[in-house]
Amino acid sequence: MTRIIMHGCNGRMGQVIAGLVGNDADAKIVAGIDLNDSVKNSFPVFSNIDDCDVEADVVIDFASAKAVDSLLSFCERSQMPCVLCSTGLSEEQLKKVEEASKKTAVLKSANMSLGINVLLKLLKEASTVFAPAGYDIEIVEKHHNQKLDAPSGTAIALADSINEVFDNSYEYVYDRSMRREKRPEKEIGISAVRGGTIVGEHDVIFAGTDEVITFSHTAYSRAIFGKGAVAAAKFLNGKKAGFYTMADVIDSAM
Repeated sequence: MTRIIMHGCNGRMGQVIAGLVGNDADAKIVAGIDLNDSVKNSFPVFSNIDDCDVEADVVIDFASAKAVDSLLSFCERSQMPCVLCSTGLSEEQLKKVEEASKKTAVLKSANMSLGINVLLKLLKEASTVFAPAGYDIEIVEKHHNQKLDAPSGTAIALADSINEVFDNSYEYVYDRSMRREKRPEKEIGISAVRGGTIVGEHDVIFAGTDEVITFSHTAYSRAIFGKGAVAAAKFLNGKKAGFYTMADVIDSAM
């Protein structure tokens, strides 16, 4: 049994995870952290993580970037493993994540979906075949109209997984509207679409002469991110200090 503190328990993802864990015999949310106290939960909720005195094995964080500093301090002091899902962290905060991982186990990924993280691995292998053969690489991502950042962190992660294979020699291009030239070989085009209630769609296109290969991932609900976070929490339970990603979770299951 993995005992979980849900950081950001009354937010959208916090409630999704609470619902998932409620039907999971191997996990239990024993406490929540949230400034919003308008939601009724089956576990005690604290407005400040430093006030939480409930014994637990791991924290799942789906709060906000501004709450990450106090979370990391708590995890360092208590040596509590942390699944860090908040996005939009500053460079300074990312350094704090690195420092915290020297004292406790920290897992952070650009996307908690198991499907996306398997796709990251597949793209590394595919790119070693298609890129040297002259296939152009394009990424198109689609999200709801409330999403603040563009392109998505997942789109960047997909591009990075390809670029790492080639020593980061590819340039990322987000806008070709001001260019009057042929498409260079060593670039990855990344396009963002924002509209409606699209949860998340990512297409990675390898366009060659007379054929196109497309790797696609579609998220139909936020539950896939919650399932990944719970799987990560179970993986992190009992782990020693260090920095982990969803790739480690996938490798452990293979």
